[in-house]
Amino acid sequence: MKTETCETVCVHEEDVKHVQQNLPELKGMSLIFKALADETRLKIAYSLTLKNELCVCDVAAIIQSSTATASHHLRYLKDIDLAKSEKRGKLVYYRLADNHVGQLVKIAHEHAKEGERHEST
Repeated sequence: MKTETCETVCVHEEDVKHVQQNLPELKGMSLIFKALADETRLKIAYSLTLKNELCVCDVAAIIQSSTATASHHLRYLKDIDLAKSEKRGKLVYYRLADNHVGQLVKIAHEHAKEGERHEST
């Protein structure tokens, strides 16, 4: 049986020290991935890569939920700076906060598709 752990302990001290000294604060990144780990919020974020902005009612229709539920998810994305909103008359429109968010979502989608291709071969 093939093992995927080291068979002996051999810590490369210089490598470990280098990585430890260069690790950034990860809390912000963790919050982003936590938000996008929810399938509904990921669907919303991906939708906003397909259409630059959507009103809350549109998002509710896309995720097949109430406007209250859609608004809750959108507010969550906004609170951690993944989305921005703008009120126009009686409607509130949301868009991704910046291009990086869209890139993350698209990269995750591409990676998932690669995994599906590897599983089918």
